[in-house]
This record gives sequence, structure tokens and C-alpha cells, in this order.
Amino acid sequence: MRMGLDRIAGPAGHVFRGTAVALGASIPVSTALDNVLIVVAWAAAALSGQLHDYVKLLFKIKYLQFCLLLFGLLALGTFYGDNSAREAFSTLGKYADLLCIPVFAIAFRERDTRMRALYAFAITIAVVVVLSYLMRFGLLPQWPVFTGNTASPTVFKLKITHNIFVAFGAFLFAWLGSTSENPRVQLTWFTLSLLAALNVLLLVQGATGYLTLGVLILLLGRERIGRRGTIYAVLALATVVAVLVSTPNAFRDRVLVIAQEVQQWRAQGVSTTSAGSRLEFYANTLDIIAAHPLTGVGTGGFPNAYARQVQGSGKVETRNPHNEFLHIAAQIGIIGLVVLMVMYWQQWRSAKFLDSPMEQALARGLVLTMVSGCMVNSLLLDHAEGLFYAWLSGLLLGGLKYGMLNPPTNPLTLK
Repeated sequence: MRMGLDRIAGPAGHVFRGTAVALGASIPVSTALDNVLIVVAWAAAALSGQLHDYVKLLFKIKYLQFCLLLFGLLALGTFYGDNSAREAFSTLGKYADLLCIPVFAIAFRERDTRMRALYAFAITIAVVVVLSYLMRFGLLPQWPVFTGNTASPTVFKLKITHNIFVAFGAFLFAWLGSTSENPRVQLTWFTLSLLAALNVLLLVQGATGYLTLGVLILLLGRERIGRRGTIYAVLALATVVAVLVSTPNAFRDRVLVIAQEVQQWRAQGVSTTSAGSRLEFYANTLDIIAAHPLTGVGTGGFPNAYARQVQGSGKVETRNPHNEFLHIAAQIGIIGLVVLMVMYWQQWRSAKFLDSPMEQALARGLVLTMVSGCMVNSLLLDHAEGLFYAWLSGLLLGGLKYGMLNPPTNPLTLK
């Protein structure tokens, strides 16, 4: 019997790692394929006998403990609040990607596997960028698989998701170019980085993309040059913004619209515009949190709580406040918000123990991407962004120095 299991374990391990790599290409493209690959990854991990490492990682790495704690609080939140069991468990399931992080970390313990996965993601984003430009100039057929059009060439995902992935792609391309020793390869990656940045700024309008790209540019300057790099990046960003705002283009149009929407909301107190609605959501959600500061309204209880909050006011209802920090606090209380913030902080802290400067920078870039994105969206609740976070977090954790399962006196581990 044992010999039979051993025969399965070897091929299953290859499938496990191959599936984890394939997710890098799937996440920017197909939700359906994502779900199939996740099921296969868990099954292959079990058959390969590697799931016993799962619990070991939870005991050894503080960051993973906070991931588990956040999910545990959300699970506890399904037992109270004004929410149906279906709504509660449906919402909880959207945060289940947090449980996948240790599985991905196990799959990506080998550097070659991590690099194949990063290249799979990078090449897919490069294809998305090229297709986006072709769509923008009317050179791409309007096939049903595409979500965008010439006015907003988003290709496979909606605007917010597209911009987050492409902005992070620009950051990744810049690192791949800077770490390559081949001048032609360097030029290719740097060109793709520039095209990706311009795609976010000028082709697909969206404040989330602007914010994400901005913080990643600042981080790139800091990571590559140090404090002077941060200053250079600030000056470069200020110059680019000044030029874009002073000349007719999509960036300027979107910034002016956002400013007008904010002014309208301040003047009227009620708004159906994008920026105005978000401000309205935030204000009402803060009132919900103030009314339930310790326990929140329960996992999945936000839609009903918000509907009661705005009942009779003529304000638009929403299923989430488009801010993950407020959403978590509204569902499971202030302690949930603290756990979420500490989770990100522990991940930032862990970056210095990763295998290479590029992986360290990518880990910090992922934290900044999530923190900035979660300020204006509920990213952990969204499928593509939540899975991307779990997948890349696991990938980078696989490169912890000192060995994944037996690190000596590592400050990331519990004493």
C-alpha cells in the first residue's frame, strides 16, 4: 500500500507545482480556469503528501498566523448578525484564498519554480498590455471573451482589476529588466514596463490604477537607489502629473471628473457618481462601525446593515463599502481591522528575509498594492485580486531564507 502511495506522490508533486505555476497565467485571464486549478492544486498537494507541512508553517510564521486569525474571526462572524446562512458562508468563501497561502508557499519552495511562475504571470500581463493597445486602436475583433472596447480596452478583466494587474506588471517588468544581463532582454522588459504604465495612465481610466502605479513607482525608486531614489521618484511623479494635468488626455479628464464628483457630494450630501458614491459609502459605513464597534454586524451582514442605515434617505444601497478596511471593521469589529493591518505589517516585515532583492521588492510592492487598493476597493473580497494576493504571497514566502520549514532564530517565527 505504501509503495502505491509513493508512486502517486511523485507525479502528484509535479502536478502540484505545475498547477501553482499555471495560476500565474490564469489569474489575469479566467475565473473559471482559476477555480479548476485551485481544486487540482489542493488535490495534488494532498496526494503528494505535502499537506503535513501546512500546519508546520502556521506554527512557524507569524504572518500566516494573522492570515489564519483573520479568516477565523470571519468564520466566527458567520454565527451572529443580521445575515442569512447562505449570505454568511458565501461571503466567508470569498476570503478562503487566505487559507491557500501556505499551500502556495509549499509549492514554491524551489527558486526555479518561483521564477517560472513569475514569468508565467509577467508574460500573460505583457500579452494583456499588447492586446489592450490593439483593442484601443481598433485592431482587435470584439470577441465575447473580451470585456473592453476601444474606449476602455480592458481585455479580460474589468477596469479596476485590469489596472491593478497592469500597474503591478509595470513594476515587475522593471525589476525583470534591471536583473537581466542581456541588453536586448533588458530593453524588452523596460519597454513593456513603460507601455504598461502608459496603459494605466492614458488608456484605461481609473483612480485605483493611478494610485497603485504611483506607490509602486515610489517604491521602485526607493528599492533601486535608496533615499535618493525616493526623492527622484517623487520629482518624476510630480513632473508627470503636472504635464498630464496641463494637457488634454484621458488622465486629465478623469482627474477633473473625480474633483467635480467630490465637490458635488460635498455640496449635496447625496451622489450617484463614482467618487461621490464612495464617499457616501464611507460615511455611512463609519456610522455602522460606530454602532457595532466590538463585534461588527457579522460576516456577510453588511448589505442588510447598510440597507437599514440608508433606509428612507434616498441614498443608494451597496453590498460592500468599496474599502476593505471599513468592510472588515463593519463585519467583525475593530479587532478584525487591527488583525488585517497587522497581517500586512507582518508581511512587509518578512520581505527582508526573502531570497533575492527582486523578491523582497515584489513582496513590499504587493503589500503597497493591497493597502492602497483596499483604501478604495474591497480587494480581498474580489476573486481575481484576492487570489492574486494569496498566490503571490505564497510564491514569495516560498523563498524565505534559512529554509522554509527549519529556520533558525528567525524573527518571523514565534519563540
